[in-house]
Amino acid sequence: MSVSYKKLWKLLIDKDMKKKDLQAATGISWASVTKLSKGEKVSMDVLIKICKTLECDIGDIMELTPDKD
Repeated sequence: MSVSYKKLWKLLIDKDMKKKDLQAATGISWASVTKLSKGEKVSMDVLIKICKTLECDIGDIMELTPDKD
């Protein structure tokens, strides 16, 4: 399974936020933002901070997609 954060990027656009705004508002590291940008896995703590800041559910910012074999 792969992780997709496309929903997060769409939500940021809807809220007129940039990645640097997300990083500042949540207090997550820039390394975590970079991982999110690359579609890499991040800790649950990072996802929870994002959800609290954006007042959304985890399903609103990410989804699991099957790997193409």
